[in-house]
Amino acid sequence: MAAKGAGGGRWEVVKKGRRPGAGGSGRSGGGDRRALGEANGVWKYDLTPPIQTTSTLYERGFERILKRQNKEQVPPPAAEPKKPANKKQTKKVATLTNQNQKQGRFRSLEEALKALDVAALQKELDKSQSVFSGNPSVWLKDLASYLNYKLQAPLSEPTLSQHTHDYPYSLVSRELRGIIRGLLAKAAGSLELFFDHCLFTMLQELDKTPGESLHGYRICIQAVLQDKPKIATMNLGKFLELLRSHQSRPAKCLTIMWALGQAGFTNLAEGLKVWLGIMLPVLGIKSLSPFAITYLDRLLLMHPNLTKGFGMIGPKDFFPLLDFAYMPNNSLTPSLQEQLCQLYPRLKVLAFGAKPESTLHTYFPSFLSRATPSCPPEMKKELLSSLTECLTVDPLSASVWRQLYPKHLSQSSLLLEHLLRSWEQIPKKTQKSLQETIQSFKLTNQELLRKGSCNSQDAATCDTACKGLLQQAQGYRLPWTRLLLLVLIFAIGFLCHDFQSHSSFQASLSGRLLRSSGFLPAGQQVCAKIYSYSLQGYSWLEETLPAWGSHLLTMLRPGLQLAWAHTNATISFLSSHCASHLAWFGDSLASLSHRLQVPDTLIQLLQSLQELFLLLYQNVLLPLWHILLEALARAQEHCHEACRGEVTWDCVKTQLSEAARWVWLCLQDITVAFLDWALAMISQQ
Repeated sequence: MAAKGAGGGRWEVVKKGRRPGAGGSGRSGGGDRRALGEANGVWKYDLTPPIQTTSTLYERGFERILKRQNKEQVPPPAAEPKKPANKKQTKKVATLTNQNQKQGRFRSLEEALKALDVAALQKELDKSQSVFSGNPSVWLKDLASYLNYKLQAPLSEPTLSQHTHDYPYSLVSRELRGIIRGLLAKAAGSLELFFDHCLFTMLQELDKTPGESLHGYRICIQAVLQDKPKIATMNLGKFLELLRSHQSRPAKCLTIMWALGQAGFTNLAEGLKVWLGIMLPVLGIKSLSPFAITYLDRLLLMHPNLTKGFGMIGPKDFFPLLDFAYMPNNSLTPSLQEQLCQLYPRLKVLAFGAKPESTLHTYFPSFLSRATPSCPPEMKKELLSSLTECLTVDPLSASVWRQLYPKHLSQSSLLLEHLLRSWEQIPKKTQKSLQETIQSFKLTNQELLRKGSCNSQDAATCDTACKGLLQQAQGYRLPWTRLLLLVLIFAIGFLCHDFQSHSSFQASLSGRLLRSSGFLPAGQQVCAKIYSYSLQGYSWLEETLPAWGSHLLTMLRPGLQLAWAHTNATISFLSSHCASHLAWFGDSLASLSHRLQVPDTLIQLLQSLQELFLLLYQNVLLPLWHILLEALARAQEHCHEACRGEVTWDCVKTQLSEAARWVWLCLQDITVAFLDWALAMISQQ
């Protein structure tokens, strides 16, 4: 600006070969900024003090690498130009140009980082901070330009997929990291603008052929987002519009996605924001989908603790992912779809969040609307499983289902049939709550069937499933008989093993336990009383029962004999006439069927039933009746023989006692055999 005043306020447009005739101070200023000039291309601006930092000077001085114009505006030369000075400056510019031409690419980025002079970088940054003390954004841009100029290595693909997630920042030495972090800490208020500058500069370099490698800008982006990941997600809408504006340039789109995705490797929540806001909208694009799926896989792999991402995925974001994962013939390739299916369970956990018992009812309508009979089998399985989980975990899901039921009969029929098949796996608490819901569905089905609506077939299917569910819910009972039998067998086996191992009841563990607890003396007293009362009852029955029995037999014998005679005559009559009546009934049915023109299938069914009844009568009922008659006759003969012709109560009592004793002996033999088997099994264990 001083030069402007000296020249009368006029600017002069010169070509690249010309240099203004400046004094010694101008040469000194140009020499002090040589390193930064190399970082920004051939820097031809002459810093003549006092120069104030303005936006115009900044754009010409520090963004020179981005513009590279053929013409530049410089202050007019002094009133008395010095030709020797001009010659020296021309030589100086030629030297810088030759140095820039000699500055080539290293064979690898590791080699470029080893060749980087960290002390020279620190010196240039110190000069930048002293000259532009009030403009931290200039320091950051100088850092990025210097690093990108010095780290010229072979170009790599935009996503760096063949390297680790923190490449190239992982190659930076500890000393260089300290310099970068220190400068970022000093310019904390300008980091958002610096991130935008690095990203837009990378996009501009991609337009050039051949462009520079972008390792320096990538390192700066990773350094910024490692400490401040929220910078990438503060205005995702702006970056989404930028992504859509470059949709025809996949390299630029992938560069934008890579840069924003660096925020996720430090913070899972910010990474999910980037993926949902930037990568999910372009998931169907063929050139961008592989990186989006790969990034999501790497993000979830790096953050196994999914609790830090709860609340980031809602129903609006979750169900497009479900469709991409399971719907066939979508815009994803089969391999990408399979990879997304493998990630789906973790996405489902993130979507349901920390309190699924209060959020799953919001997912129920979308799950139910997708569970159509025509949906793919794998998707149907996942939907039915998710719907069952909603009903099991969130109590409000049942009320949501009741509201949606009349308009979603086909989907509800699938869910009801699934519940019927997996009823045993549903918790008891959920079964009780579902009974009321199914009962209300049954009433709704009856109304729909009575009205004869267009969905009557679906309503009939739902009604059948509801009846089956209600039967299962009401018919389930605990198997008390089996449980009691199991306990009894276990107790008998334990007691037998205890008695056998201690050779007596008194020495057994059970006997000592009963004796120490006081149950054994009390039980002995109870048994003594029961025995005495039993003796008294037996003596009373012995005195009164014969008299009462003989009196009762005297009174009932005529009636019993008459009833026996009539019963015998009835059975004989039925046995002699039953076959003829059955034949007549069959002939009547045949004639009736001919008259009524009954279908052939029904006639065949009736004939089969007729043959079945005849077979049962001839081969089962009649032989059983004869066997019963023979058994009664033998019992009567045995009683006459045992009682020597006169059947008295004493004789009957004796016979019953012998029969009871025989039964008791049989039971003892069976019990002993069973106990021996049980002890053998226990000893083998």
